[in-house]
Parts: sequence; C-alpha cells; structure tokens
Amino acid sequence: MIKFGLYGSGWRSEYFLKVAKYLPEQFIVDGIITRNPDKAAYFLKEYGVKSYSTLATYLAENDPLFVVESVNKSVSEYITCELTAKGIPVLMETPAGRNIESMTRLYELVQKGAKIQIAEQYPFHPLHAARKNLIDTKKLGNIEHTQVSFSHGYHGIALIRQILGINFENVKITATSFPIAAAAGVSRIGLPTADEISSQNQTVATLVFENGQTAIYNFEMNQHRSWVRSPLIQIKGDRGEILNETLKYLIDYKTPTIAPISRVNLGENQNVEGFGLKGILCEGTWHYQNPYLNSRLVDDEIAVATCLEKMAHYVKTGKSFYSFAQGAQDMYLGMMIDAAASEGKTITTSTMPWAEQYICGSILSST
Repeated sequence: MIKFGLYGSGWRSEYFLKVAKYLPEQFIVDGIITRNPDKAAYFLKEYGVKSYSTLATYLAENDPLFVVESVNKSVSEYITCELTAKGIPVLMETPAGRNIESMTRLYELVQKGAKIQIAEQYPFHPLHAARKNLIDTKKLGNIEHTQVSFSHGYHGIALIRQILGINFENVKITATSFPIAAAAGVSRIGLPTADEISSQNQTVATLVFENGQTAIYNFEMNQHRSWVRSPLIQIKGDRGEILNETLKYLIDYKTPTIAPISRVNLGENQNVEGFGLKGILCEGTWHYQNPYLNSRLVDDEIAVATCLEKMAHYVKTGKSFYSFAQGAQDMYLGMMIDAAASEGKTITTSTMPWAEQYICGSILSST
C-alpha cells in the first residue's frame, strides 16, 4: 500500500484522488492540504478524504511516504521548500518552476539532499511507452528526427527528449506563433455550452540539437481536448518510422514491412475479461501491458498511477524516475520556444545549473 498526502486542491489534484479511488488496494491519500473550504467539503464527500488547512495540522495526524505538491506554479517553489525543510519527499506536479531563477533555487535544495521528483506523466502514457519500447527494439535504426504535436510546452518537450534520447544537450530553436480558429471543445470546466468558434494560438518550432538530431514542436492551444483536432507523433529512424499508430521499417534492404500499433481493450463485443485497456500490440508482441487491469483508468490516469508507483520506489531505493533536473530542462526548453516565437529570432540554449553536475544518462534509460 502506497500512502501519500496531497498539497493543493486544483484541477490536477483530482487525478491523484481518482487513482486512489479506483485502486484502493494500491494507493491511499491520507489527507489533503487546502485552504478552500468548498473543495475540502467536496473531497470529503466525493473521495472520503479529510482536508487540513495547514501542513502542521496534516502532519500532526499523518505520516505519508511522500507528498504530491499540486499547486499553482506561482507558489510551488514556496510549498516545495516548506515540505522538503521537514524532510518530506516531494512529487511535484509540472512545471518544475515558474522561471529559471526559481528552478535554480530548487535545484540547490536537491544538491543538499532534498528528495524531489517531477510528475511528468506523458512519457508513461501507454502509447508513448509502447513507442519507446519499439524504439528500443532498434527496428527503426538510429533515431534522427521527431515531430510532436500532442501537448503544450514542457510536456511536448518531455516527449521529444524521450523519443530522441536527449539528455541536456543544447539546442538551436526557431519558432513562430499565429492565431487559428477552432470550434470549442472540452475544457477544464466541462463540455461546451454553445456552438462557438474562437481564436487559438498555434506555435511551431524547429529544434536542432548539438548532436545533430532534430525535432518539430507543433501545438495549438487546447488541441489535446478538441474534438476537431488530432495528435501527431512522427518518429524517423534511418531504417524505419513510426507515424502515430503505424510502424514501417526494413526487414532487409529490399523488404519493407508495415504493421499497426494496436490498442487491445477489454469489454468489447463478447469479451468479458473486464473493461479498459489491456495493452498495446505490434506484430504479435506486447509493447505495453496495463499494470492496472479493470481499474477503468483513462490513459492519463494510468500514467499518473505509474508516477506514484515510481515515486514510492524512488523514496525507498533512491532510484530516480523523473528527476528535478529533467523536469527543469523540459520547462527551460519550453520557455525558450516561447521566447524564440515572441522575439522572432533563433535562440541557442545555454547549459543550466541543473545540467552542469548531472550524471549523464539518457532519459530513455532513466524513465
């Protein structure tokens, strides 16, 4: 049983509560720290979890393995400092900080022994994890390029770094932003209430890393919740390609092959094994198997549950799964994309403090 606390009552906080609700034999939230009485009442009614107005009152009754910090980035540095000062391991919701200065200060805490990991869930999504597994088979050969149009900023960067195996290499970034009209879709407040067309900002960036690998970042705000927009993941190796859920590669120099990357769901047609994702198959091999069968978790919740399990393992063993340095690098590169777009010029990144003393090892092997 993994027992953890939750600091904050924002939108993302419910993901952790849902995971504990659907997997009660594996996770328990022993309390929530929030100063919002309405949220406190809601959490008690919906999830049966008690809330506390201060960290001190929470700790007086609870002894968590770690605390998930899920607050606005404007105060996340302060909350993380408060928790680590008491020796509590922290799983920080993204981003890793609001700016370079705040991330540098938090990294100094890590250097002094603070236990901090980042809840960057996207690399642990079933399809992304399956693609990573396919990359590791070497069927694509050497990975040269990726195009990612899936999520914003640091999340998109996390996927780019995972796919390319990039650690902290510097990069030249050229970017542009422009408005594009789109019909309203699902938002954090729920379903659309009217037929509405609104202008969204789309950012397209090219990234040329110092090792020669390249990437295209392409994201239209709210596309990940839109009914009329599609994600795009393209991974180009010198011997093959993945385009969303299709694998192409050469068996030998004269024999190309193509195969679907298929989701296998329980509960469809006459299947009575349960309901939800079973795994991801390609060419008769499981490249991802859902560790939370019959939990009815959606992909993002599966990824959050994975983060929680890996955080517990980190606390017990010291083995990092998504270090603060990695999360800070994601945020930094996302910020540089925004700067390149707003300034209209190519930006070359610099080596940040969290990269200078990092023990090199690719994100593919460390996650």
